[in-house]
Amino acid sequence: MHIVDDDAAMRDSLGFLLQVNRIAFRLFDGAQAFLDELPPTGSGCLLTDVRMPEINGLELVRRLRDQGWDDPVIVMTGHADVALAIEAMKAGVSDFIEKPFDEDVLLAALRAALEVGQVRHEAGQALHEAQRMIASLSPRERDVLGGLVEGHANKTIAIDLGISPRTVEIYRANVMNKLQAKSLSEVVRKALLIGLGR
Repeated sequence: MHIVDDDAAMRDSLGFLLQVNRIAFRLFDGAQAFLDELPPTGSGCLLTDVRMPEINGLELVRRLRDQGWDDPVIVMTGHADVALAIEAMKAGVSDFIEKPFDEDVLLAALRAALEVGQVRHEAGQALHEAQRMIASLSPRERDVLGGLVEGHANKTIAIDLGISPRTVEIYRANVMNKLQAKSLSEVVRKALLIGLGR
């Protein structure tokens, strides 16, 4: 949990709340301090105040999104209005909380955002792993994979590629092995994950 707020008392209060609830956190006294130490995406969730000197919370969110940092962000403000909430959502925040806030409401929002962040991180890792595995395929193995994703039988793939069905079986076995897949559906799922066959 990353907390960005220029108000030292608020930072201390939030830090205490998270410590009591056994949520790991880091405190930053402003947007620039956070940007200077920019943690890798997938490292948690950001809770930021909107009104801060130099770089406000919404500008921080825009800069993070421009840099590809896509962890969940919760924005808090003591000066909420509908236009500000809409602007925050358009900037890509997960939640918008008005000060003063109930601790239980904040903790629920933080836990939900951390869960979303974990799911996103795991999906990103799965995508990266699928890309790495598929990149290891030879051109002919990729051709066979393409036929499998299209739902073609070995004989049809063999005719399409001008090779024997037995050769298709060998390439298919290589594809299964390189993708560490136990079933055809797992092969297809990994291929679709990176956009093959769409």
